[in-house]
Amino acid sequence: MATMSALKLVTSKKQSTVSPAINRRLKLLAKVHEQIELCTAKKEGNTYAPKRLKTVTDKLTGERKTIETVKRVKEWFWINEAGKINLAVKYGAKTLALNKKGANAIEIASSDELVSALNSLRVAVANGELDDARSEEHTSELQ
Repeated sequence: MATMSALKLVTSKKQSTVSPAINRRLKLLAKVHEQIELCTAKKEGNTYAPKRLKTVTDKLTGERKTIETVKRVKEWFWINEAGKINLAVKYGAKTLALNKKGANAIEIASSDELVSALNSLRVAVANGELDDARSEEHTSELQ
């Protein structure tokens, strides 16, 4: 018992759920990480094909089995008419408004700056700067 008396004992309860805002932030961070990996692979001339597990049922036997498939990752960026790269931030199928004025994309001069812009975006998401961002639809409804 002498060992236990040297420790600081407290009454505590583990938090069972994470707040929805933190949950959304973590999901968005994972998607930004995928975009960074996609851009890095594209820049190096490789393809980015992450794997995921999928459960399928065999129609003949009715047996369920887990197979590994390639996860499809859609690009968040495109080249506009002026030849610059636009980067939109998506949460699911919705494009997020990045400021109060409803801007929905980041303009980038070259593909070299794309990964650094995504890294800056990752820091902003981790700091909670996009927690209040709403999708385009919600922004237009509010105005």
